[in-house]
Amino acid sequence: MYMSRFNTSSNHPIIPNSQEYVYEKKFVSIHAEDRDVLRYPSSSEFEIELPQDYCNVQAVKLNTWTFPANYNTFSLIQNNISMTFKITKPYNPGEYSVTNPLLYVIFEALNNHGYDTNFLILIEEGFYNPIQVATELTNRFNNSVTSVILNYMNSQLVNPDPSNNVPVTQAIIDEFTNAGGYNQFVVVYNQVAQKLWFGNKSSEFILTNDSELYALSILKNVQCFRPQLPDFSNWGLPAYLGFTRCPVPATPPVPFPNVLPRFYYGDVNPGDNGYWLVPDPEYGACLVYYLEAPAKINLMGNSYFYMELSGLNNMDETMPFSANSFTTHTNVTNGIVNSAFAKIAITTTPIAQWFDNGCDNYKYFNPPAERIRKLKVKLRYHNNLLVEFGKFDYSFTLEFCILRPQNQKDYKMNVPEVVKFS
Repeated sequence: MYMSRFNTSSNHPIIPNSQEYVYEKKFVSIHAEDRDVLRYPSSSEFEIELPQDYCNVQAVKLNTWTFPANYNTFSLIQNNISMTFKITKPYNPGEYSVTNPLLYVIFEALNNHGYDTNFLILIEEGFYNPIQVATELTNRFNNSVTSVILNYMNSQLVNPDPSNNVPVTQAIIDEFTNAGGYNQFVVVYNQVAQKLWFGNKSSEFILTNDSELYALSILKNVQCFRPQLPDFSNWGLPAYLGFTRCPVPATPPVPFPNVLPRFYYGDVNPGDNGYWLVPDPEYGACLVYYLEAPAKINLMGNSYFYMELSGLNNMDETMPFSANSFTTHTNVTNGIVNSAFAKIAITTTPIAQWFDNGCDNYKYFNPPAERIRKLKVKLRYHNNLLVEFGKFDYSFTLEFCILRPQNQKDYKMNVPEVVKFS
């Protein structure tokens, strides 16, 4: 008979696990300002260590949160602050028997710039209301043309072109600058239709929404741009202003060119009786040119952002449509599995702070997760751009559902009669 040299008997037998647990909820409050700012300067993406080890975690849920509404609807990183246009037929004073030397110089400057050359504008980053964006566009359009005209005037002052009908003098330059520069573009907001109208009081123009400027591929080597998913809808500033990718030419009023465009619901500026595009008297009986955005203006920006917690993501997400060889030749989905932990609605506009709770998203573990001690947090939009909070802080609370091993106990309670009848 084989005898083992090991002692297989013991006076201390192993007690089997009773598989009995106490269900417990543990809440953890996380503040963005508590991160290692030297390592993670942006509060949109950081890693943080929790106060203790959370063992036997059955589920993790987003319980409450508070975020600042200080986002920019328009910013360089979103590639939606630029716009291009062309003046295809600049005002020619000779056609209207106008003898003002300044108007001739302006015509020569625009003619020298070229009818097929784009003007470029850049609006200020931030959040706008419709009236503000109309004013911003008016000033930016006129300023872009003013810069071209001043450059031409200054160059002609140093190296005059003898073929010009009117020589550029310092007096003409001073007259132009004292008048505030070029002022023929007018952009207004129709509050009833909720659309933008673009007009020029003397020159024909076109919005070149098909410009290569809006193709993100030409910006792929710019280091300041974070990689983002292709966006078929919000492709640039014109998309937010109600335009498609097609160029939009301005025309005189149809069918009567001499009838000025008008908003019949009321004044645009006090006392104008709705006539928002009127030619200046010194320009003679010239035609005005205008166009209407085909769709309503959209200044709200993103309505949601996503919270990613590394190892806890449990939400699948579709991807923005992209017209490429994959989508045109297959019927396979291009979504992302387990892309995010929670989807958070942006419930207010800048500048404000919002509070919310009751999120239904959670991560369930079966069997329970042995231990959770660190979290890697990332807050991004649907197109993968990080949410920019700047110097504003935010906070959220996570709910940990924990199973603590504990043998079941039967309690015998004696309730006093006084308590029973109270």
